[in-house]
Amino acid sequence: MAMEYRQLGRCGLRVSAISIGGWLTIGGSVDEAASDAILRAAIDGGVNFVDLADIYAKGEAERVAGRTLRHYPRHELVVSTKVFWPMSADDNDRGLSRKHIVESVERSLKRLGMDYLDIYFCHREDPEVPLEETSRAMDDLVRQGKILHWGTSMWSPKRLRAACRIARRLGADGPVVEQPRYNLLHRSIERRVMPTVRRLGMGLVVWSPLAGGVLTGKYLGQTPAGSRGASGDLVRDDLADAARRRVRDFIEVAKGLGHEPGPVALAWLLARPGVSSVITGATRPEHVRDNLQALSITLTPESIRDIGRLFRR
Repeated sequence: MAMEYRQLGRCGLRVSAISIGGWLTIGGSVDEAASDAILRAAIDGGVNFVDLADIYAKGEAERVAGRTLRHYPRHELVVSTKVFWPMSADDNDRGLSRKHIVESVERSLKRLGMDYLDIYFCHREDPEVPLEETSRAMDDLVRQGKILHWGTSMWSPKRLRAACRIARRLGADGPVVEQPRYNLLHRSIERRVMPTVRRLGMGLVVWSPLAGGVLTGKYLGQTPAGSRGASGDLVRDDLADAARRRVRDFIEVAKGLGHEPGPVALAWLLARPGVSSVITGATRPEHVRDNLQALSITLTPESIRDIGRLFRR
């Protein structure tokens, strides 16, 4: 199956419909050899978008990914990382102040072994810092060539509109992409975030597309030891009885379509308006190849509607 590349909102950057992320895995729960194999499987499968953050494994995700990515032509990759969460106990080593943004991007570039980032995300909102300060700092990085674009993650519609309004007033580069959590079990962005992003001309790249693996059905029986479900903090709400019933029904629908539930869940997201890319995770190369199967699935409008109805609250 051939990879599909999609435009990121109105900007000229094109990203692979399936991307690979490093949260909890790259340089963290999997060792460097496995991380290298995962990234290579993704890139060899046509993935060009690698999504990281400085906070992932406290910088190790960037270091480990950088050692693999340096073996590929830089112009063929879209690499993003993020800034916001505390990286030390220092009071200024956190948030979206100009100081933290400027110092953090230098550290991320050094860990990655790169001269620039394609996208630099504000990992959360920072109500303690004037949005104009954050916007000016990001625009300065664009003008300096250290980042090509900047984006947001888990921002409210109100904050997104304000950021774009400030950018227009300043004649600065505004955010071009929002990165929210979105999957069949978590659809709250459909009401306000998705329409706002479309009106602003931003792209949408979504994380946790399989709800931490819940949508694959692996938690319907005994929870695997060492899994996210076993840890009890990341997917606890998604393992409630009502969610389990929905997932069981979804698996039957996927079987009826002749596919595994994971790729069908990804295909459903890729069929949603405005979605540029779904950020997948993996602990083994075969997980990457399984996720890429979504590219070969074309859901009919009826299937999209029926799957959506299964998870209607």
